Amino acid sequence: RWFPGKSHVQTDPSDDEAIEKASENRTAARQDSDSKPAVKKKRKQPTECFLSQPEEKQESAVKAKKRKKKKISDVLQKSAPKPGVPADLQNLLSQHFGENRSVIEIEELKLADSCFLPANDLTHSFSSYLKEICPKWAKLRRNHKEKKSLVMLVLCSSALRSLELIKSMTAFKGDCRVIKLFAKHIKIKEQMNMLEKGMFHIGVGTPGRVKALVEQDALCLNSVKYMILDWNWRDQKLRRMMDIPEIKKETIDLLEKSIIKLCRDGSVKLGLF
Repeated sequence: RWFPGKSHVQTDPSDDEAIEKASENRTAARQDSDSKPAVKKKRKQPTECFLSQPEEKQESAVKAKKRKKKKISDVLQKSAPKPGVPADLQNLLSQHFGENRSVIEIEELKLADSCFLPANDLTHSFSSYLKEICPKWAKLRRNHKEKKSLVMLVLCSSALRSLELIKSMTAFKGDCRVIKLFAKHIKIKEQMNMLEKGMFHIGVGTPGRVKALVEQDALCLNSVKYMILDWNWRDQKLRRMMDIPEIKKETIDLLEKSIIKLCRDGSVKLGLF
């Protein structure tokens, strides 16, 4: 029959089934998308705060190690200071050269007991010690007439200590001429001019300046008869001259380059004050 106002279009039942399946697929896809959690972007964590932590631990560990080190004052409180003996200097030289020298070279640096003067037993003043080890000083002083040379060389750790030793040897030196051989307030050119123009019997100073004068041919050690190391004296930090790395190195260098050979030849005697 014909019904007015209505459109009569025949549809294929298979088309209806396809439309229903497509709509079902779309709804299923929507459900799947809704069920999946939203993926959040990972933020990069700042790394600056983590870099400083291991460094702080290392610094604290180093500080802890430094605090554990024994001080010289702690050691001296437990045991009385012992006077230096020739064996101490021999051991110092063998330890210093032991790693870098052959056995033959180390043997050449060893000194016989006859090379040493009696050591200070910590009961002497400087003048009394020098009088004991240099009984023929008056004769040596009179016979010395060479420039750029000395009869006695005294090595210590600082300029102030050099001045103290010069004052304390007044009773021994008499009218002998003494030259200050340290760097503080004195230019090396002034000392070179003094050694070239004048004649001096005793030189008191630091190993660094003495070494520099020897290297520049301003001071000749061939006429030296006595070399005294200020071995036992301690500064405000309770360090001896051989406890200070720089002084120790310069003293050993001077001994190796000049003094040890003269001692082995018998012309120089070593004393530990």
